[in-house]
Amino acid sequence: MDRVEATNSSQKNRRTLNNSFWVKGGYFDYQILFIILVIVLFGVMMVYSSSSYRAVVNGLDSAYFAKRQAIFAALGIVVMIVTSKVNYRYYQNFSMLLMYMSIALSALVFVIGTASHGATRWIPLGPIHFQPSEIAKPAIIIYMAHACVTQSSLLNSIKGIIRLVFLPAVCVVLIGKENLSTAIVCFAIIVVIMFVASPKFLNLLILGLVGVSAAAAAIMLVGYRGDRIDAWLHPETSENGFQTMQSLYAIGSGGLFGRGLGESIQKMGFLPESHNDMIFSVICEELGLFGAIGVIILFVILLLRCRYVANHSPDSFGGLLCTGVITHIAVQFIINIGVVTNTIPNTGVTLPFISYGGTSLVFLLLEMGIVLGVSRQMRPEV
Repeated sequence: MDRVEATNSSQKNRRTLNNSFWVKGGYFDYQILFIILVIVLFGVMMVYSSSSYRAVVNGLDSAYFAKRQAIFAALGIVVMIVTSKVNYRYYQNFSMLLMYMSIALSALVFVIGTASHGATRWIPLGPIHFQPSEIAKPAIIIYMAHACVTQSSLLNSIKGIIRLVFLPAVCVVLIGKENLSTAIVCFAIIVVIMFVASPKFLNLLILGLVGVSAAAAAIMLVGYRGDRIDAWLHPETSENGFQTMQSLYAIGSGGLFGRGLGESIQKMGFLPESHNDMIFSVICEELGLFGAIGVIILFVILLLRCRYVANHSPDSFGGLLCTGVITHIAVQFIINIGVVTNTIPNTGVTLPFISYGGTSLVFLLLEMGIVLGVSRQMRPEV
């Protein structure tokens, strides 16, 4: 009798939890929170180290970029904490709206967007600029997770998959016009979520081949992307291989233990984007191989903890949300390190949580808030 009453009480509490907007109490993954805080604080420190010379040369305070990064980090942490208290099931109500908003903003870039380094990716908002592609990543994660749960039957055929991915695909195409690397990250999120939801290997293989073919066409049809292939294969002789060679010099000169924090030479006007896309090179130069391995280990632990939350999510939607976040961070991390080490052609992808960039940092922390929100309702004993 007591067991029946306990079961009924548990079910009643769970129904109340499912219907509430805010989640009070419950389990909370402090390991994820601790790792995120460590990585973000480390990122602010490395932004300061890698950007201080550039800031002084431009007549700014040596901590100018680090202060801006710290402000966005503080904002992002607040967003993460607040988001972690939201019942993640409510995101399903806004998945379609978020997708349409992302498509609209991605298209708006071509109307009022501002250019930098030859690419138009930013929309001005007063004193700050933001990239709609950063908004598109969590929007695609939420939309795909919701669609795969509510329309799972579409995953059984190529025609159904096309219907399922049509809106995200439109968003990816708009992003890929000026930002192929981010489009690849978004495409990877779509494919991995679908694979986890319904591992129909053949259908997803066909979709993957279509994506690879589209990326190859985008490279061949745009001249500067082909030049990056040449710079990747022959960085020492290519006109566009300067950044890659400086990155390799930085990594090689770091040795096992590095030159010491703040002692990088390549950041002093030699390595372009030293505080942004190429910040991992500065980490290698200043902290050496052991510092680089330490950063990799932190990310591996973070992804494993996120996988734990995904595996113990109370429902498929929560698990697929976590899968999307894991894919986003993992793919972006791998691409960034691949570029820095010249393992893959140069492309503009930042190192998650560490590279300078307010929009990217805030939305990454928002995604981590979603994972923490799922962790509040998971059943770790399962």
